[in-house]
Amino acid sequence: MKSYEDLVRGDFQLPSLPEVAMRILETVKQENFSFNDLGRIISSDPGLTAKILKMANSSFYGLTQKASTIEKAVSILGVTALKNVALSFVISREFRKNASIGFDFDYYWKRAVTAAIAADLTGKLISARNDDLFVAGLLMDIGVIIMYMTRPEEYLQVIYEKKLTGLPTERIENGFFGIDHSRVGAEVLKKWGLSEMIYSPVGLHHEPGQKLNKSNKAAMVLNFADTISSAYHGSKKNYKIQSIRQALEKHFGILEKQTDRLIDSVAEKSLEIFSFFDIHPGDMKPYSQILQEANEELGRLVFSYEQLLMNFKEEKERAEALAKELKEKNELLRNLSVRDGLTGLFNHKYFQEFLDQELCRSLRYKRPFSLIMFDLDHFKKINDSFGHRTGDIVLQKIGEAVLALIRKNDVAARYGGEEFVVVLPETDLKGCRVIAERMRKSIEQLAIPADSKTIKVTVSMGISGYHPEAKEKTKAQLIDAADSAMYQAKQSGRNKLGVANFQ
Repeated sequence: MKSYEDLVRGDFQLPSLPEVAMRILETVKQENFSFNDLGRIISSDPGLTAKILKMANSSFYGLTQKASTIEKAVSILGVTALKNVALSFVISREFRKNASIGFDFDYYWKRAVTAAIAADLTGKLISARNDDLFVAGLLMDIGVIIMYMTRPEEYLQVIYEKKLTGLPTERIENGFFGIDHSRVGAEVLKKWGLSEMIYSPVGLHHEPGQKLNKSNKAAMVLNFADTISSAYHGSKKNYKIQSIRQALEKHFGILEKQTDRLIDSVAEKSLEIFSFFDIHPGDMKPYSQILQEANEELGRLVFSYEQLLMNFKEEKERAEALAKELKEKNELLRNLSVRDGLTGLFNHKYFQEFLDQELCRSLRYKRPFSLIMFDLDHFKKINDSFGHRTGDIVLQKIGEAVLALIRKNDVAARYGGEEFVVVLPETDLKGCRVIAERMRKSIEQLAIPADSKTIKVTVSMGISGYHPEAKEKTKAQLIDAADSAMYQAKQSGRNKLGVANFQ
């Protein structure tokens, strides 16, 4: 079995706990800490304080007296409950802040909050409630985010295969990485210093085992909570809810009516708590309301046929949504495959392919085109003086300046290192010279801040123009000509434009 360290590649850094979370954990580990100590730490973050007080006074806790201060909330709820509520808010806030393209973080946190509430309510129903179940439910799938952040392109394939095959996520993850998100999540939560009562059930929640000891019982609660959350935010609602009814009756003697009240309560509480986590509730409704609305819609049809129709509708919507998402993701992946990850310009491979196409088009339709090649002057000096990260920022700013000047049909690419190329269709050498000079001056005027200083950069350019009525030239000859003209510009003093005339 692989570990989290086996998953990590390159220079990926595990997100650290926010400072306020670390201070909370350090404080509650001390033997002689007071309620006031914890209250002062939480009160140092006004936004966190407001959220905690709102949640403490919500119907989720059902307090008989309102908590107007953090200290009062601690005295009513207890240290463990308040600590876990605070950790839930700061951890979710930190990861939502670092959201990136390709992963639906809003959907993830909606599922997570629903699972947290389901875990807390299920624990109470089976007499296994403890103050750690809410935060354990919220973070039991944190391994999914960690795996995505660590290996984003590969984890997107896990998501696609899940949608295509319907196989359990953890089974697909083990096939790709040799480890699943529950194990990754448990390792990361342990590294962060969270309680064993949190990270141990998280690591077991997809395989809680047969014995109902303290750890496994909590893991089983998380497993039920995960299924309830999936029923509300995924497909196959009827199948998943029926499986929860059967499991709770088999293991704990819970009657179907009690389970149905639990499932409805999860939705009702979730709709209230979502706002505290800045989550839009969407169209989430208690399961009984969903069935009631379906029953009113179907009228005289019997209940069994109603469930069958609901299943068919869900599967149809799932297939349509999958087709749409796959189309969007394929377009995203195609775009990523032809773009330079640093500058956002096209990459070298795409430039070569486009130049081949443009050469063929020019010969076929007897139209001119031109090529600009330029290189940053003294770029090594910038890296040596300010560091490679600043050098990367300079390259990004160059890319932005180029994109702001070219036309819709022009193609700008990063040729390699600090060297760039621009292909200008339907442009003769005279027109190319005007555009190149404008581009050179625009880059010369950039002022890039770095370490309380301002970096000024210049480029040396070479251009080559091609017209099909002139002597036929190859792609390599066009590139070499522009490259030679650029070299001449450097030799003559830099920050200049060299011209190679092919016409």
